[in-house]
Amino acid sequence: METVASPGCLCVLLCVVVTVAASTTLPPSPPHPCMSLTTCDACLANVTCLWCQTNATCMDYPVSYVIPPSSVCKLSQARWGVCWVNFEALIIAMAVVCGVLLLAITVCCCCCCYRCGRTRHSSRLDPYEGEYARKREEIRQRSDERKAERKTRHDEIRKKYGLIPDTDHPYSKFEND
Repeated sequence: METVASPGCLCVLLCVVVTVAASTTLPPSPPHPCMSLTTCDACLANVTCLWCQTNATCMDYPVSYVIPPSSVCKLSQARWGVCWVNFEALIIAMAVVCGVLLLAITVCCCCCCYRCGRTRHSSRLDPYEGEYARKREEIRQRSDERKAERKTRHDEIRKKYGLIPDTDHPYSKFEND
């Protein structure tokens, strides 16, 4: 029996792979703490640091929150990873990219499942296809036989009443010479 993984199983497998990939070790932090860094590029060289554009300070990323609260720095003024993209735009871009990827994966899974299902469905019908063709042929032959019988009966009736010219029939019409 052939088994096909359900989308739920695929989603769980994908989550496990992402979790394992995300659990890799981070590079050792530089000897300087985040507070001592004065430029955005130097601050963001360390992934544990967050640059706040409003007061031009570098601070430790608040790891207890996924998204830094506005009390630490406004999202539109916070920089993480690169200096030229604010945290708000980074979150929106990442959400769009993740949404597009999830949509693409879902469409691919649906297409694959549809093709597999259609292939399995048609392979189940193949043994019966010959039987159906044979039955259709038998029905057509019986219909042709009945049609031939009807034609013969109708011709006999026509001969009986002289509707078909027949020379040996005693009641055939006389021709005037």
